[in-house]
Amino acid sequence: MNRRILITGCSGGGKSTLLAELAARGFSVVEEPGRRIVREELESRGDALPWVNLAAFAQRAIALSIEDHAAASQGGGWTFFDRGLVDAVAALRHATGEPLREDLLATHRYHSQVFLTPPWPEIYENDAERKHDLADAIAEYERISALLPKLGYEAVILPKVSVSERADFLLQQLPGAVDS
Repeated sequence: MNRRILITGCSGGGKSTLLAELAARGFSVVEEPGRRIVREELESRGDALPWVNLAAFAQRAIALSIEDHAAASQGGGWTFFDRGLVDAVAALRHATGEPLREDLLATHRYHSQVFLTPPWPEIYENDAERKHDLADAIAEYERISALLPKLGYEAVILPKVSVSERADFLLQQLPGAVDS
């Protein structure tokens, strides 16, 4: 059984907070590739930033997502990804109009259920690593939501509840995860 769980959706929808809760419960988590890239690019004064050069940013996110996916293969338990290859490939297509990299997406699959954080304006905030506004975040969410079924994934919308309840909901959807 594929135990790589992708959590994606709207920026500012609570993905990172949910991953922190899952980590606190002892699960393996993978930080969002985009945030790691933005930190590195800001530190090195690079331009592979989504608000400067989205295509370069997406290319780096694809490479990092593939590395993350391979690293998760070495463990036997559930691994939860804060965004991943689906997001990176979708960003590249959005930035360049290039065809979807279906070869990469087929080779590096996640669990059949992908969990989405819906737009949640009440908690949305910008920070040094997230400069786009809520309208852009919603447009990104809509692109990802439309893409997932085309890739053979079942999109499961996470409820707008406390982080603990959200983690409980997610784990209850996965066979054997509550007992892990």
